[in-house]
Amino acid sequence: MKKHVSNKTILITGGAGFIGSNLCNYFLKNNKVVCLDNFATGHRHNIEPFIKNKNFQLIEGDIRVFETCQLAVKKVDYVLHQAALGSVPRSINDPLTTNEVNVSGFLNMLTAASEAKVKRFIYAASSSTYGDSESLPKVEDIIGKPLSPYAVTKYVNELYADVFSKTYGLETIGLRYFNVFGRNQDPNGAYAAVIPKFVKSLINHENIIVNGDGNFSRDFTYIDNVVQMNELALLTNNAEALNTVYNTAYGERTTLNELIEAIKENLSVFDSKINAVQIEYGPNRAGDIPHSLANIDKAKKLLGYSPSYSVRQGLKEAISWYWENLK
Repeated sequence: MKKHVSNKTILITGGAGFIGSNLCNYFLKNNKVVCLDNFATGHRHNIEPFIKNKNFQLIEGDIRVFETCQLAVKKVDYVLHQAALGSVPRSINDPLTTNEVNVSGFLNMLTAASEAKVKRFIYAASSSTYGDSESLPKVEDIIGKPLSPYAVTKYVNELYADVFSKTYGLETIGLRYFNVFGRNQDPNGAYAAVIPKFVKSLINHENIIVNGDGNFSRDFTYIDNVVQMNELALLTNNAEALNTVYNTAYGERTTLNELIEAIKENLSVFDSKINAVQIEYGPNRAGDIPHSLANIDKAKKLLGYSPSYSVRQGLKEAISWYWENLK
């Protein structure tokens, strides 16, 4: 029988965001959840279903304010730290704010959690940490030099987590997310992820804009696989599994052209005109790596990870959700 985290108090930073709100929804079934968010990139509508739940608490605040972090970790068993300013282009345009949130904010949360004797600190790491390393698939111990300010910040997070584990005894696990997609992912704004962006364009019968020739590939990962990894990271009692990082992915490579075809296929069930929408190819984007593919053997071995959704299964679920919520 599958084990679940239950009867705990879990702080989810960035809980109104895409991944955070899915974690809130999942863990509220059996636990108390504290959500900390400043709504810089998260949305109130993502957590609206939870507001009246007696086991849900919202703290509106910023991780850059240490006192707010101290307040949020009070009487908390676990921290799932999702709060960050994502996006490579955003970090290139504004490295100062990206660093303030992703490094100073992260250090605030680590320090507050350590002082409050939180049992375990699980944090959103990133596949961007692999930088200019050309080896495929990506294995946790082999990384290159970062290609963007965002990548620098996520690597610094891993270094700080390691120091806090060794110096202060705080149990930490970093989850290197690879191109996560699914329900609650925002299609709007300059820094929207490609899948919701493509879906929105197709629903509106607008040409899809692709950076490059569409042959860049990514390890697209459905949100439920990410939720599963977070729970496994909380459940493990294996000392070898702690104070390290894991690729959080499906372990399969999909090109942008293949992705678009799969999205079209799923959306055309609802609207056949979508098949006629054209693709426009443009220049490659600064800071982008050509290919990304995760080796997930470490997570399988040490955490018992077995991703529930393939890319195609995840796309089918996600696109049904988008059709209902975007059209």
